Amino acid sequence: MNDNDLLRDLLRRCHTVFPGHRARPPAELFAAMAAWCERHSIEHDNYGSGSFLQAFEAKLARLLGFEAAVFCISGTMASATALRLACQDRARDLVALHPTSHIFLHERSNYQLLGHFKALQAGDPHRPWTTADLAAIPDRIGAVGLELPLREIGGQLPAWDELEAIKAHCKIRGAHLHMDGARLWEAACGYGKSVQEVAAGFDSVYVSLYKGIGGLGGAMLAGSREFVERAAEWFRREGGNVFQRSPYAVAAAMQFDQRLAALPDCLRRTHFLYDALAAYPQIRVNPAAPQVNMLHLHLPVSAERALAIRRELAEQHGIWMFNRIASTALPGTSAFELYVGDHLLAASDEQVHIALARFAGALAA
Repeated sequence: MNDNDLLRDLLRRCHTVFPGHRARPPAELFAAMAAWCERHSIEHDNYGSGSFLQAFEAKLARLLGFEAAVFCISGTMASATALRLACQDRARDLVALHPTSHIFLHERSNYQLLGHFKALQAGDPHRPWTTADLAAIPDRIGAVGLELPLREIGGQLPAWDELEAIKAHCKIRGAHLHMDGARLWEAACGYGKSVQEVAAGFDSVYVSLYKGIGGLGGAMLAGSREFVERAAEWFRREGGNVFQRSPYAVAAAMQFDQRLAALPDCLRRTHFLYDALAAYPQIRVNPAAPQVNMLHLHLPVSAERALAIRRELAEQHGIWMFNRIASTALPGTSAFELYVGDHLLAASDEQVHIALARFAGALAA
């Protein structure tokens, strides 16, 4: 087995796991998909044409409050295409993005190398946007891309009144407002609003079918019918014309409602964890209080030492604290993202307290 296989095997043997949802093995997941398909008489689509897929697209469009939605193989393709079309419509090729935008950090300069649009960083990389951040840009902006919540700063959200002001500012300015809503479901729960209330005022929204939903992959892009049809045509031109999208749609649809219904419990569990972490001040938490079911935990040890601690706790105590970790600005420090899902929902309060005590003890050793 390679290192990744060994780590997966070690994770499977842990009884107290902190991050995310339980990942079902392929055989288990495919069996569940097959049973769901049989129960609901699901047929494959053909290049996106099929009653099941189109009904699922329509369901998400209604949920988000838009005329239409279309499947896309990835959020990277969905957002880049949406912003490109928005700029073309306004004959302005400049897009304003937060410095932590997924487009800047994780998409390998696709917008630039593929000639989609020009991008401008706006705002403080450590804080959510304010209307003032956009008002300070003198240029004629074609589009604004806003991520809700901002993953790279611990799942932070703009204040609700600030978000409404940003929507109004973009409308007055004539700029297309696009949402990177990979975690929109979590943002709506954090605001205590419906998904439609959060999406209202945006011109287009991308949502993930796997990040919080637990599907195999894929995304949806929602907007006006005309905008979505044009985007779908560009998905085909960009190589996204997947022959059968039904496996991705089934993996999401069969658990979609349950995942959304569980989010309030995930948020309450995040608050419980946050309160428990107060006993260990050497573990610094961002944001100052949970805004969605996500936290960033900053550690007083290097990433290499943190990985060694993770292995020790997993092998000796059956505790898995995090998945990926990164070095931070100060020497000898590191941080990891913790998405609170069904793993922590399944853990008892006692298990969580014991795991935190062991983790903090190892950090101090």
